[in-house]
Amino acid sequence: MRVTVPLLFLAMIAGYVAKPVPSFSPTVIGGYSVLAGDFHIHMFPFDASTLSPWDAVIEARRRGLEVIALTGHNNVWTAKVGRWFSRLTGGPIVLVGEEIISPPYDLIAVGLDHGVDWRGAVAQSVAEIHRQGGVAIAAHPLRSYWPAFDAAGMASLDGAEVLHPTRWLDSSFAVELEQFFGRKPLTAIGSSDFHGLSYIGFSRTYVFVREKTEKGVLQALRQHRTVVVDRDGRMFGDASLIDLVNSYGGLPKSGQLPELDAWATLSRCLALAGMLGGVFFGFRACSRVL
Repeated sequence: MRVTVPLLFLAMIAGYVAKPVPSFSPTVIGGYSVLAGDFHIHMFPFDASTLSPWDAVIEARRRGLEVIALTGHNNVWTAKVGRWFSRLTGGPIVLVGEEIISPPYDLIAVGLDHGVDWRGAVAQSVAEIHRQGGVAIAAHPLRSYWPAFDAAGMASLDGAEVLHPTRWLDSSFAVELEQFFGRKPLTAIGSSDFHGLSYIGFSRTYVFVREKTEKGVLQALRQHRTVVVDRDGRMFGDASLIDLVNSYGGLPKSGQLPELDAWATLSRCLALAGMLGGVFFGFRACSRVL
């Protein structure tokens, strides 16, 4: 603790000093307000991540995001903390989310009141998400996850991550994400799946909303009113919205490497060192007790 707490504190200070990234300017296209979002962000203490819930909110704002979903592994507690902090400080719209981690599949749920049991099949999880008024998104649906998304699971699924950092690791992963997305009309989602090695908003979703509220974002997600743009300029999403974007002149691409910022890099390194220190000294304390 003598090492971990100071490191995490210094990481927070360095993060505050880091310069803001040029943000996506709020715009209106075809009568819709277009919001830049990231719907798959992890935080400590329950996930392997270098950011706390409040730090995730601050970093999302620094990255020019107007809406985010905080998605703890099988919990919504950290997301609720992040939403409270964002409302308190005038940050981006925060949707309470969860990444449902189940042996045969992973599923992003956004717009929740409480957690969803991870032991159900996809169709059961989606039904519970909808019962709470939320939206169900297939998380990084690579081929190994496909068997879990049977006809019943696909029937009510709302969206899928077609842009995810894995698509740039291997060209076959990009093909698999696109093939899953093409199985039925789905809301196109671009997400960072942030844990700490990349950055929030690395892949992002442009949401076409009628009103800039949580309700307005959820409605847009249900109605497939999103567009995502990969680093080559290819767009996925509703065809009519893609036409609108083309007439407007395009939207910023995803998957772009950020400009190197010394303070942001220092913040990340200090946070990672603090987390590793906490794990190391935690194990030492446990070994002494045992």
